Amino acid sequence: MSSLPQPFAVCDGPCESGGSRRGCPSSAPHRQPASHRLAAAAAASAGLGSPPPHQRSYAARRNLAAAAVGGRKVTHPGKAILAGGLAGGIEICITFPTEYVKTQLQLDERANPPRYRGIGDCVKLTVQDHGLRGLYRGLSSLLYGSIPKSAVRFGTFEMLSNPMRDATGRLDNTRSLLCGLGAGIAEAIVVVCPMETLKVKLIHDQCSLRPRYRGFFHGVSEIIREQGVRGTYQGLTATVLKQGTNQAIRFYVMNALRNWYKGDDPRREMHPIVTAMFGATAGAASVFGNTPLDVVKTRMQGLEAHRYKNTMDCAFQILKHEGPQAFYKGTVPRLGRVCLDVAIVFVIYEEVVKLLNNVWKTQ
Repeated sequence: MSSLPQPFAVCDGPCESGGSRRGCPSSAPHRQPASHRLAAAAAASAGLGSPPPHQRSYAARRNLAAAAVGGRKVTHPGKAILAGGLAGGIEICITFPTEYVKTQLQLDERANPPRYRGIGDCVKLTVQDHGLRGLYRGLSSLLYGSIPKSAVRFGTFEMLSNPMRDATGRLDNTRSLLCGLGAGIAEAIVVVCPMETLKVKLIHDQCSLRPRYRGFFHGVSEIIREQGVRGTYQGLTATVLKQGTNQAIRFYVMNALRNWYKGDDPRREMHPIVTAMFGATAGAASVFGNTPLDVVKTRMQGLEAHRYKNTMDCAFQILKHEGPQAFYKGTVPRLGRVCLDVAIVFVIYEEVVKLLNNVWKTQ
C-alpha cells in the first residue's frame, strides 16, 4: 500500500520555493490554505499580532477589487473638487433670484415698518425700482464664492468618507452625517462666511436711500478699508453652525435615500431624475432643520450687525422684539431656492464625476 501513489489536490497549498507542484506553475497566483487563513484571522482578532505583509497586501487587493466591481467606486478627491466647482457655478446662476428675495425678507425687520408684504411684493418693488437686474444684485459675490464653496464641500466630503466606506463602497448613514458636518464646517470657514457677508452687505446696501457700493469689487474694497479682513467674517459662529448642520442634514438624507434605493445591489445606477428628487428632498429637510440659524446669520452679517453683541444676543433680540415666527422669515423662498439648488448640484456633480471617470483614471 505504501508503494501506491498518494492522492493530491492540484494547488491545494502554496508552491515550494525550490520548485512547483504538478499543475501549479510558479507564476500562478499565490493562494494560502484555508487553515492558514483562518488561523491568521483568529490571531488578528485575538490581538496576537497582525498577518504577514503578503497576507495584508492580498486582503487589500481583494477589498479594492470588491469595491470596484461590487459597488460604487470611491471618488478621487480631485475629481470631487472639479465636479463640485462646476456644479456650484452653474447652480447659482439659475437660482440666485430666490436667494435675493429670501435675504431681503430676512432683513426686513418688524421693528421698522416692514417694506415688503410678501414674496410677490418684494419681487415687484425690486423690479420697479431697479429693473430685472435688481434681482441679481449681489450675484457676483455668490458666483465668485459658489465655485470654491462646492469644490471644498464635495472634496472634503469625499476625503473624509473614502476611508469610512466598506468593501462595496457603501457609506452608512451615521458616518455620512459626520462627513457632511465636517464638509459644512470646512466650507463655512474657508469660503462661505466671507462670501455670505459680502452678499448680505451688498443686498442690504441696495435697500438704503443712498447706496454706497458701486459694485462687487468697490464694495469689497470699501468694507476691507473700513473694517479690515475681519469685516468679511461677521457672523462666523452662526455661519459655521448653519453650514455644518446644513451639509450634515443634506448628505445624511441623500445617502440614506441612495442606500434605500440601491438596496442589496450597490451597482444599481441612479437616473438623474431620481438623483434630483432625492436632492430636493435633502434640501427641504435642511431648510426646515436650520432656517432659524440662517436668519440669525443673515442679521449678523447685515449693515446693522453692530446692534448685536454676539450670535446669542442676536437670537435673543429677534425673539424679544419680533417673536418666534421671525426665525422662519424667508422660509418659502429659501425652500424653493434650496430644493432647486441641492437637486441641481447633486445631479451635475454625479454626471460630471461619471464623465471624469472616463477620462481621468484613478484607483
